[in-house]
Amino acid sequence: MAQKATIFKAELNVADMDRNHFAVHFLTLARHPSETDERMMVRMLAFALNANDALTFGRGLASEDEADLTQRDLTGSIQLWIDVGLPDEKSLRKASGRAERVIVYAYGGRAVDLWWNKNRDTLERLRNFSACALSLEDSQALARLAQRTMTLQCTVQDGQIWFSSANETVPISLSVLQRQPV
Repeated sequence: MAQKATIFKAELNVADMDRNHFAVHFLTLARHPSETDERMMVRMLAFALNANDALTFGRGLASEDEADLTQRDLTGSIQLWIDVGLPDEKSLRKASGRAERVIVYAYGGRAVDLWWNKNRDTLERLRNFSACALSLEDSQALARLAQRTMTLQCTVQDGQIWFSSANETVPISLSVLQRQPV
């Protein structure tokens, strides 16, 4: 018998001074049995950094051909495709053809450098692709905030990111691997 996803509920307060976005988002995340708390919380960070009313979670690990997060316009066209982790270069090329913008939030310590060095030449040619990396320490600190019911705050100001619960504040540093050309 297949294991079912574990449901997490989050009240995420986003105060993003850089984008002038201030909102409370009530989120339901389904964590696939093979997904870690670390990956789930990186998905939540990606949501917070791109939050708006049209951004939704995908089926994640349950579907290989779907983004971790997507934002669609009223016609159903994909405006934003977000993946976390170390996605396959072929799937990112396909996503680049389907979406206006593609963003990857990579994490996994040394594996991020290996992934980027292997895929860099191909990914740098994608006109609508950008990628950022989280340090292993930051992604593991995010994982410590995971609870079945969470109240979290994400504050972004002058490129600085803080993610916090009632008990702990985690400063997040993103290193840019590739910035989307403007």
